[in-house]
Amino acid sequence: MASALEQAGFESLWVSDHIVLPAQIGSRYPFAADGKATWATSTPYIDAVVALALIAAATERATFGTAVLVLPLRNPVILAKQAASLDVVGGGRLALGIGAGWLEEEFDALGVSFADRGPRFVESIGVLREAWTGLIGGDVVSLPTPAHPVPLLVGGHSKTALRRAGRLGDGWLGQQSLDGLDTVEIEAARAAMGAAATDAGRDATPLRVVLRIVDSAGRSDEVAAALPGLDRAGVDEVIVDVDWERGDHAAAFERLAAAA
Repeated sequence: MASALEQAGFESLWVSDHIVLPAQIGSRYPFAADGKATWATSTPYIDAVVALALIAAATERATFGTAVLVLPLRNPVILAKQAASLDVVGGGRLALGIGAGWLEEEFDALGVSFADRGPRFVESIGVLREAWTGLIGGDVVSLPTPAHPVPLLVGGHSKTALRRAGRLGDGWLGQQSLDGLDTVEIEAARAAMGAAATDAGRDATPLRVVLRIVDSAGRSDEVAAALPGLDRAGVDEVIVDVDWERGDHAAAFERLAAAA
C-alpha cells in the first residue's frame, strides 16, 4: 500500500495506533458529536511502530508518521529509540502525531493509569527530546540520534491539548469528518495554539496544523472542493483516506494536488 501510494504521488503516509481494544467501547469517543465510536473493535491494527518500519523500507520519498500515537501507553525511552531508528533508516522522514489518549479500557488493560495520562504525556515529551540528543540524564547513552528533528504534532481538540501543542509541540494534528468540516474550529485551534506558544516564550510562526479528514475514502472530489477553505483557515497539510480496493490513487492525488 505504501509503495503504491507513494508512486501515485502522495507526499505523506500515516498510521493509526491502538495496542488493544475492548470488545465494546464504553468510553466517550471525542471525535464524534454523539461520543460514539462507529468502527469495529475487531479491526486488526498492525502495531504502529512495526507498520512505520515496513513503510520506511517500502518507500523512498514520502514522509511517514502516526495520527496519532497514544503516548502515555508507551515507555518513552523505548519509543525514543524506536523513533530515532526509524528516522535514521528512513532518511529523516518521520513525524510523530502524539495524543494523551481517550480509551480508558485500553489503559486499564495495559495497567496504565488513565487519570494520570496528562502528566505522563507531558513528561514523555521531555524524555523523547532528551533521548534524541543522545544522552539521558548526563550518563545514559541513547543512540542513534534521529537524522532530523522529529516533529511532535499534538493531537486532541480540548483546550488542554491545544495549550500543549503551543507550549510543547511542533504543531497540532486535528481530526474532522469530511461530513462535518469546521473551519471556524480550525481557526480557533490555531489561534489557541499560537497564544499558548507566545505565553511560553516560543515563536508560534513555525507551528503547523495538520488535519486528518476521516470518512474521505473515494471522495477526493469533495476533499478537493474543501481545500481552499481549509487553506484559508490555516491548515498546512491534510491526511485523507483512500479507497484501497476500488480507488484510482493516481487520479485522486492529481485531483487533490490541482486543488491544492
